Amino acid sequence: MGFFKRLKEDMDVVFDQDPAARTYFEVCLTYSGLHAIWMHRIAHFFFKRRLFFIARAISQFSRFLTGIEIHPGAKIGRRFFIDHGMGVVIGETCEIGDDVTVFQGVTLGGTGKEKGKRHPTIKNNAMIATGAKVLGNIIIGESSKVGGGSVVLKDVPDHSTVVGVPGRVVVQNGEKVRKNLDHHKLPDPVADRCDLLQKEIDMLREEIAKLKEVNDHANNHL
Repeated sequence: MGFFKRLKEDMDVVFDQDPAARTYFEVCLTYSGLHAIWMHRIAHFFFKRRLFFIARAISQFSRFLTGIEIHPGAKIGRRFFIDHGMGVVIGETCEIGDDVTVFQGVTLGGTGKEKGKRHPTIKNNAMIATGAKVLGNIIIGESSKVGGGSVVLKDVPDHSTVVGVPGRVVVQNGEKVRKNLDHHKLPDPVADRCDLLQKEIDMLREEIAKLKEVNDHANNHL
């Protein structure tokens, strides 16, 4: 595909995804997600030729301008759309397919200092909603959706919807995986731990009360 046709394709995606877009002139000059993708292509060009410093310098300049951090080593397919985009982070070994959409605050990151492939693979037509964190060398399946604020640490099958912390599949192939899902009753490990500590405190209080009773009884017989 020619250079200018590729640019037009990128802008056409904005019109498809964002009803606020009005003209090509406006989209070209004011959409930071579009600017970040264009600058990433330049940075990735240098990265593939092992000109790492130039690649990183371009990506950091892009981050300064757009608020979107894409490592120059990341592989991104066609018609990638970043909506608003502030706070989006995409790691070095991340692989993104075609027609993928991400929203502001999304992190496609790693889980530690491991080497090799350590960032997610996002397949075609996937959507990652606002504030979601997809971490580690995992796969988000084709046409799958990750709910806002979710933290995904395991593979997600094709055509699935994931919500929660940690993320869990609630819809797969158009069918609910779990009936009567209450979205307000998401797992809360902090609350669970506090409940466990409270039970242990109550048990200790009972033991202390019993020991005090035995000690008072012994003193009364002296």
